[in-house]
Formats: sequence, C-alpha cells, structure tokens
Amino acid sequence: MRFSEPVRMADDDHSPVWARTKRRRGANPLVGVLVTLLAVFGVLTAVLGIKERSLAEGGAIMDGWISAGIATVRGEAPKVADEAVDVAGEAAGKAGDAAQAGAAAATEELKK
Repeated sequence: MRFSEPVRMADDDHSPVWARTKRRRGANPLVGVLVTLLAVFGVLTAVLGIKERSLAEGGAIMDGWISAGIATVRGEAPKVADEAVDVAGEAAGKAGDAAQAGAAAATEELKK
C-alpha cells in the first residue's frame, strides 16, 4: 500500500501521521492554576474599576473583601482551636476511664 508524502515523513515508517500518538508538552498543572487565578483576579479588578470608574476605588473594594475574610478567619480560628482542645480533653478522659475499667476487669479475672 502506498502512502502520501506526509505519511512517509512520519517518525515511524510503518504508521500514518494521524495514527501516531500525540505528545503532550505542557507546563506543570500548578502553573495553569496560578495563571487562571491571576486572570480571574485581573478581570475582577477591571470590572470593579469600570463599575467604580476608578481602578483605585475598585482595588479598595477588593482590599475590603480580603481584610474582612482575614478578620473572619482570625476571629474564628481561636474559637475552633479552643473547641478542639475541649473535645480532645473529653475524649482522652473517656479513654482513660475505659482503660481503668478494663484493667480493673482484667485484675478481677486474674484473681479468680
């Protein structure tokens, strides 16, 4: 069977060009995520700049959102940490009580 010119120029002499596997030469997926986030951030900045008729005012709105988010996280983190400490303390107390009860039961069995 005779193949056309592009087929004969393929890396593999026995397969046509369209049958070869495609090599993916892409960057790290993390780079793609970062570029996407930066693009979204840029579009948001542009939209807010158009809405507020000033990039500075649009940036100020975004700064307010970011600072409110950080304040929320900082305010909630100590509460969550305190609750986790309380729950862990209660669980440790229950585990200690169960271990003592098990040891007492084992001692009674050994005395018999």
